[in-house]
Amino acid sequence: MSMYSRITRQVRVTVEPTFLEDQSSPEEGHFFWAYHVRIENEGGEPVQLTHRHWRITDALGRLQEVRGEGVVGEQPVLEPGGAFEYTSGCPLTTPSGIMAGSYLMLTPGGERFAVEIPAFSLDSPHDRPSRLN
Repeated sequence: MSMYSRITRQVRVTVEPTFLEDQSSPEEGHFFWAYHVRIENEGGEPVQLTHRHWRITDALGRLQEVRGEGVVGEQPVLEPGGAFEYTSGCPLTTPSGIMAGSYLMLTPGGERFAVEIPAFSLDSPHDRPSRLN
């Protein structure tokens, strides 16, 4: 398992992707990953996650963007020293890909800023290089 982490303005985002073999059908071009996200407020004031923006690129370079309010139906407030965790999923039609993005945060004073989600690799055991004979 690989973990990816990035800190932006004292907010740490850590992502751990997992390939889900039991929910994938490689012979049908369906590959599915879960990714667990932990967002930690290492700063001195509360912040609220209001929006998300994901960029998902498959192995053929096709880009899909996903934007929306909050995460998993919530717009969590992270107090100083606090954290929020959630798990979500991503289907692809190729055996590998890359995800990255950002969360839009709001301070009590009304300032908005983007927190970077580190780019992370979606790798499956079905993504094997071809061999020359």
